[in-house]
Amino acid sequence: MEGKDLKAARTRVRELRGEIADHNYRYYVLDDPTVTDAAFDRLMKELAALEQRFPELATPDSPTMRVGGVVKEGFARISHRRPLLSLANAFDEGEIRDFDRRVREGLPGEDVRYVVEQKIDGLAVNLTYEDGTLVRGATRGDGETGEDITANLRTVHTVPLKLTQSVPLLEVRGEVYMPKRAFSALNEAQEEAGGRPFANPRNAAAGSLRQLDPAVTASRRLGLFCYAVGYADGRPSTQHAVLEWLTGLGFTVTPGHRLCSSLDEVIAYCLEMAEKRFDLPYAIDGMVVKVDGLDQQERLAATAKSPRWAVAYKFPAVEAVTRVEDIIVRVGRTGVLTPTAVLEPVELAGSTVSRATLHNEDYIREKDIRIGDLVRVHKAGEVIPEVVEVLPDRRRGSEKEFAMPRTCPDCGSPVSRTEGEVAVRCASLACPARLREGLIHFVSRGAMDIRGLGPAVLNQLLEAGLVHDVSDLYALQKEDLLGLERLADKSADNLLAAIDGSRRNPLHRLLFALGIRYVGAGAARVLADHFGSLDAVAAASPEELTAIPEIGPRIAEGIDDFFAGEQNRAVLARLRERGVNMTGERTVEGLPLAGRVFVLTGGLTSISRDEAGELIAARGGKVSSSVGKSTSYVVVGENAGSKLAKAEKLVREGAALRIIGEEDFLALVSGAGTD
Repeated sequence: MEGKDLKAARTRVRELRGEIADHNYRYYVLDDPTVTDAAFDRLMKELAALEQRFPELATPDSPTMRVGGVVKEGFARISHRRPLLSLANAFDEGEIRDFDRRVREGLPGEDVRYVVEQKIDGLAVNLTYEDGTLVRGATRGDGETGEDITANLRTVHTVPLKLTQSVPLLEVRGEVYMPKRAFSALNEAQEEAGGRPFANPRNAAAGSLRQLDPAVTASRRLGLFCYAVGYADGRPSTQHAVLEWLTGLGFTVTPGHRLCSSLDEVIAYCLEMAEKRFDLPYAIDGMVVKVDGLDQQERLAATAKSPRWAVAYKFPAVEAVTRVEDIIVRVGRTGVLTPTAVLEPVELAGSTVSRATLHNEDYIREKDIRIGDLVRVHKAGEVIPEVVEVLPDRRRGSEKEFAMPRTCPDCGSPVSRTEGEVAVRCASLACPARLREGLIHFVSRGAMDIRGLGPAVLNQLLEAGLVHDVSDLYALQKEDLLGLERLADKSADNLLAAIDGSRRNPLHRLLFALGIRYVGAGAARVLADHFGSLDAVAAASPEELTAIPEIGPRIAEGIDDFFAGEQNRAVLARLRERGVNMTGERTVEGLPLAGRVFVLTGGLTSISRDEAGELIAARGGKVSSSVGKSTSYVVVGENAGSKLAKAEKLVREGAALRIIGEEDFLALVSGAGTD
């Protein structure tokens, strides 16, 4: 029987993984974080500590084993020649000294020097040059595969299109960032246009660089600092010489890097920059300490997720003491109720702060935060501050305890909290607080893909009272649109045509667009293929749902909760009345690849990975992200990674899967291939 401590740890690990996964998605994919880096680091440290204490709880898919990041839809995939690993963190002088001790244990008796560089708060990219010319640029993505953003990177003025010298093959790693002044100007423009301001320069840079229209990227004043070479035909033998070499080739390298002969020099420089960081024209969130000798780096090697020869010293958060004047509750797109502290304004990191995140009701209860309390708030970089400590000895007796509302503060619907989770949610699809963000998701490229319905137009529709839920989009008339700003006769016709065209979208797009909790684009396609209609999905029991290999208990629970909502069912009925397709266009039975599971690894040359997935799905097959016993085919492209090695191992063990190249794959999906 499981012990009490292990059982509690198992529950907490499950909570932490879910919370971390959500924050990772918001940070890397949505570019819309809701917690500070320091708060995220604490969650990761707590999870790592629990996994270390209870090794049986550690799993290969834990966030502690991930590099971070998810490949975003809309860009072709690029496999990196060498993985872009994340860095281990050090939060104080003692942890830097621990890092130095491990390095010296790995290099016994050797002279070790360090290069210390500013940790730019931006988006990591990998640039590939052939014969001195830029040919590809990609985001880090998941560390092994990134997004092809070459066209956007060409618009960044500090990205050299041609090097000063011809190098046969060169991969350079760098960080794209947005200067603070440009960030302020961009947010002012966003607010004037009725858009949502970016949380910090890092997310502004990421959002700008990952635009599907390079013209948008070009309008943002981005910069690039390079810090390493991933691969080169000939390169210097030390990190500080690499930076000098890159400068000579025409790159702008990380400013203020310093070669240190002793650990005391390293620590002194880190502490010096912690004081000077707010005077820089760009955001940094720490310093990176690297072993200078590249041969020493190679011998120290790396763990599964981070190099042993480098560490990121994270700056301590800036703190201040102020009073909680009130606690208000906001409702997000997914219905999560998030409490926010209204603070007595206080200066923090060069700006006036009057709000702080409180995360959830458990956080408030654990810290015993009350309205009227004096609290310590902090923030790292530009992210919204959070309350980290209450000062109970300074209470006056008039403080009030906070209670989470039992009904949604915006629509009055009942709220609920799932066992094992910290979030309290409003489940109503028609909730006005959820409506705007839900509409943005509904019309987005990966969902119903209604071109022309951007946030500015949606805001006007909401303010005019023309839209109360997603079904109202399909009742709009031309005279409604002509009353809006910047919508003339032609643009109104185009928008109505786009709305009308979306009625005929396949079922999986609608399922994803509805914003059902935990149902992403992949799960939506699986559900559409399996059930064939929205009615069948709605009627499915949790047992029927979890019988599908790709659908787990959490997704099943999200589906069950969604279709149980009376308001949700009413919205779906109106969508049906207004002609939105709710049935699958086909079943997989009888299709040539029905029952076959494909895994794609490496870069394809004639088509993108997304296009390959569409070809497979159109013929009844399924695409999986991992190689296993159910895998039928592993399609191998250029620079294939660990998935190929696992497939080869399974074949040697007698597994009935086939490893094929791109040419054989295209022959297979065209009907010319054979089993």
